[in-house]
Amino acid sequence: METRKQRLLRRHRRNKRLVMVVALPVLVALDWFAGWNSLPVLLLLAWIAHEAWFADHLFYSPRADYRYRFPEGVIVLPGVLESGRLVLADDALPADADTLFLEVRVRGSWVGRWLDPHVLVDDGQCLDRQDFERSLEGLRYLNLSGLAPAVREGRLGLRGRFCRLAPEVRLYAFRNPDYAARRLMVIAPHADDAELAAFGLYSRAREASIVTLTQGEIEARSYCRMGLDRAAAARLKGRLRSWSSLAVPLWGGVPASRCVQLGYYCLQLASMAAEPERAFGSLESGETDIRTVRRFNPLALPGDLNGVPSWNNLVGDLAALLRRFRPEVVVLPHPELDPHPDHIQASRALDEAIGRSGWRPEVRLLYANHLYDNDRWPMGPAGGGIALPPRLEALPADGLWSPVLEDSVRLDKVQALAMQHDLQTPLPLKKRLRRIIQWVLAGRRWPDVGQDDFFRKAVRRHELFWVRPESDREPRAD
Repeated sequence: METRKQRLLRRHRRNKRLVMVVALPVLVALDWFAGWNSLPVLLLLAWIAHEAWFADHLFYSPRADYRYRFPEGVIVLPGVLESGRLVLADDALPADADTLFLEVRVRGSWVGRWLDPHVLVDDGQCLDRQDFERSLEGLRYLNLSGLAPAVREGRLGLRGRFCRLAPEVRLYAFRNPDYAARRLMVIAPHADDAELAAFGLYSRAREASIVTLTQGEIEARSYCRMGLDRAAAARLKGRLRSWSSLAVPLWGGVPASRCVQLGYYCLQLASMAAEPERAFGSLESGETDIRTVRRFNPLALPGDLNGVPSWNNLVGDLAALLRRFRPEVVVLPHPELDPHPDHIQASRALDEAIGRSGWRPEVRLLYANHLYDNDRWPMGPAGGGIALPPRLEALPADGLWSPVLEDSVRLDKVQALAMQHDLQTPLPLKKRLRRIIQWVLAGRRWPDVGQDDFFRKAVRRHELFWVRPESDREPRAD
């Protein structure tokens, strides 16, 4: 079944082909009638321009407003920007407000059509940078979490580069407990999802468990260079990523006794959910027994009895883990924001496991490692803050929690990502050329610590979670 993300990509590629069909005859005509004899040069320049400014997968208009609605109880404070400083109309920002987002209308300048517009946030001690789309014009949400003292004292500076900020703003303030002090369970559809979204959170948690749903064995072509066929390469990749899912959390202080690899197969969870009793083996490795990567798990699970990769076994495994670890907070992908099919099904599996286990967590913290609409979000270089992602249709009215990561934690997070085998695959030549072109012409920068784009996107000043209390969910009809 084709997903929404796949439909958007297909439409994007179709539109590019149509542009090429129209543009090529025009270039040939110019070359023929003008006598330039320069068609190869024109084609090369057109390709360079495409790679520099039009290669982003941006499936919405950057001139559209982001649309968010927030739950009752959120504190809303109007304010203005005066001489580059944030001044609130009401100075009653509560002392326990831990997560702050500033709604501001941003308009890109002419230069902002070619260089990434961004806002510099300065509290007098550190300078944060939050980037947006080129040619933007609309409402955006800056992340001011961790800057409450500067906001209260009226010394927080905001300055747009390659963009202008409207003077009227609105501050949304959220109150949250420190969820790291609760019993956490991080549900990771793939081996690196827990580290990408929540390393900072789980590395300081009082008690954390990490459950990885799949082996992550597909797209193993790079392993074929070792002389392996496609199936053998997929099996090796599945073993390596399964090992990473159990070993890397130890770097964040989570012992092996609290890490579990379930061993189901990538991109099969949606099919499994549609036919709960049927077995769905790997699409690439040829394996059909989930027990091949379970031998290092710290406890026996219901699925160990027959090793069948079925939805019923997945739900049974999760139910057993809920009873074992009794998490107060469950961290998992946002089912409306994150488009990966396995990520979407994680919420459905948890729903059914809660109904089967009898254990109901207090709250869900939801994360997005991918987006339907923008492959670059969080935009901008590594180390910057995480603004809210593009959203043109309002999401469920969830709260927000965005804890700040200290420099030492970000350094540890970099190393945790560097230990992930899947994030060490060399970039193909086309992507390397694109980065060089964008570095020269668009001013973009990538970190030196790793080639994969997640080293830029995931190692940030903040981590970001949508807060959905379990009591707000509709009761299950079991």
